[in-house]
Amino acid sequence: MNYERIDNLPTDTLEGYRTRPGKPLPFGVSHVPGGLNFSIYTSAGTACSLVLFSRENNTCLAEIKIPDHYRIGDVYAIVVYGLDDEDIEYGFKVDGPNAPELGYRFNSKNILMDPYAKVVSGRDVWGEEPDWSNPYQYRSRVAFDDFDWEGDHPLEIDDADLVIYELHVRSFTKSETSNNKFKGTYAGIVEKIPYLKSLGINAVELMPVFEFDEFENSRIHPDTGERLYNYWGYSTVGFFAPKAGLAESGRFGMQVDEFKQLVKQLHQAGIEVILDVVFNHTAEGNERGPTISFKGLDNKIYYMLTPEGYYFNFSGTGNTLNCNNPVVRNLVLDCLRYWTSEYHIDGFRFDLASILGRDPWGAPLSNPPLLESLAFDPILSSCKLIAEAWDAGGLYQVGTFPAFGRWSEWNGKYRDTLRRYLKGDDGQLGEMAQRVQGSPDLYQWNGRSPATSINFITCHDGFTLADLVSFNGKHNEANGENNQDGGNDNYSWNCGVEGWSDDSNIISLRRKQCMNALSMLMTSRGTPMLLMGDEFGRSQQGNNNAYCIDSPLTWVDWNLLESNSMLFEFTQHLIRFRHNHPCLRINDFAHQGSKYFPSCSFHGTSPWQVNWSNETKQLAWLMSCEQSENGDIDTVYVATNTAHYATWFDLPSLPNDYEWQLNFNTGDSQTPVTQGSSSFSDQGILVGERSVVIFSASRSET
Repeated sequence: MNYERIDNLPTDTLEGYRTRPGKPLPFGVSHVPGGLNFSIYTSAGTACSLVLFSRENNTCLAEIKIPDHYRIGDVYAIVVYGLDDEDIEYGFKVDGPNAPELGYRFNSKNILMDPYAKVVSGRDVWGEEPDWSNPYQYRSRVAFDDFDWEGDHPLEIDDADLVIYELHVRSFTKSETSNNKFKGTYAGIVEKIPYLKSLGINAVELMPVFEFDEFENSRIHPDTGERLYNYWGYSTVGFFAPKAGLAESGRFGMQVDEFKQLVKQLHQAGIEVILDVVFNHTAEGNERGPTISFKGLDNKIYYMLTPEGYYFNFSGTGNTLNCNNPVVRNLVLDCLRYWTSEYHIDGFRFDLASILGRDPWGAPLSNPPLLESLAFDPILSSCKLIAEAWDAGGLYQVGTFPAFGRWSEWNGKYRDTLRRYLKGDDGQLGEMAQRVQGSPDLYQWNGRSPATSINFITCHDGFTLADLVSFNGKHNEANGENNQDGGNDNYSWNCGVEGWSDDSNIISLRRKQCMNALSMLMTSRGTPMLLMGDEFGRSQQGNNNAYCIDSPLTWVDWNLLESNSMLFEFTQHLIRFRHNHPCLRINDFAHQGSKYFPSCSFHGTSPWQVNWSNETKQLAWLMSCEQSENGDIDTVYVATNTAHYATWFDLPSLPNDYEWQLNFNTGDSQTPVTQGSSSFSDQGILVGERSVVIFSASRSET
């Protein structure tokens, strides 16, 4: 006998649609037998209507006032039957007090986007001018969870074994030189997976892919007439929706499947996917910004407000999400759980994460509930959680970010120290020694491990590696802000000429400096991160803040892969070398090393003796551990000389049955990589000016 549940049947007819009271959870829209369940939260709203649109006809189908008795607590929930869920678009109108001085910004005329919308339409094709007369710019849609994952699951690669590659989806393949079919899209990255595998990285960190509006604050450059965009996308519109404009199939509303296909294909290649997520603010800006969703639903709950009702601005972009309010906290948790379970995402990098540790008035919390919840969440338990441990309000927490045993950090101190040592600044040896062993001064005291440190020299924010060695100052004129934007403390050095030069000596020195930087990065303990294109000398012409540029200036020029093939192959070999030497990936500050050497030791031009004086520019490090499979030791010795003159280094003595193999020498402009390594019989080596050599120990041939 079949029983039909009576609580699945309509009870009312509203605006011609059969309805019944809905279920308050989950928030957003979800499928129920015969209908769709819509659920929306507002604590101070006094009335709520569901507005339905036809995607195909671009017409409003109905405005259904949700009856008061459909409300449970602070949640309006309604089931509507008989909808074409592939065609329907929806939003909400919420009434309530409009008193900004008290924090309320209700306006019953605004059509609000569902903050839990899994698909957002309105910006379906990148750069296509919107219809500004449309009163509902960002439209909520229904997603279908019918993707065939074919057994895929997150890879759970150990943090210490990762080599992260940061990339911008559009920039990576937009150029004609990419030879891609699907340029500037998720599908375009799939086409480049063989390249990523050949490079040797095993994680990509994607700059923002949550739905954002490239036309937000877009403008025309006053001198060039070029359209400037919100190109990077650090300004979220919809937290649960992949950006349609970055999908080849976005015009057909297929961005969900395209993005899932990207994750599945990367996983099959052994590459994890980490998302750069922005929970510190939204695209609604301050009191002059648009009302998209949160402002009209519950402004006082979602944002940090001053007593006068203005927006605190710890993000530098106009508003600050009230992250430690329980409602907002749950939204963040729900979002990340969704991306982890539905998209199989392996980790998240949190933009301006220090904001996530502030209370509603902006004061740093000693035990931030949101950070704790994320750290102990059962669904996120295997996810990487990476903090950009500072914010635009001056809170800098590198080394002190509330980690709860889980969080790692972009190590800004690693970046700054390595840059300064690379250019030959005085007084860097002591701090350099801390950075290459995983920054124990920052992380050991509170029980964290070396892989807490995400080591990087360059990232999207700042110079590329090629520009770091080609420009002393920023050149951001293309941004239309009179070169006032972007950081001034770059610790860069142009090697003698500002910008491009035909001088072969300068070109050679710059290439060597790139190799030096990459050598130090890949032989440091911690988790290395590489910026897209640095492996073959990508430039942004000295622009260190290209947030608004959608042009060849920011697109990866793949011709460089051929013209700078030596740098690319050098990087390939370095990454492979790192993967092959576990001593470089030790993730324990208390590690005892091997039977012959400490886990990590430092040396000067003489073994075991470092001249720590201010002027010294020679430092060597030796890392060692036991090889578990054969009883041999794994030992790597790195000698760095950032002086402008060559310097002799005596090599540390090895046990009788071992010998040094020379693997890399950046001072050898013709063969910086010793293919297969070569035996080295001398007791020392002359390290060229501004050069790095890398040795490994191996059993002597008998």
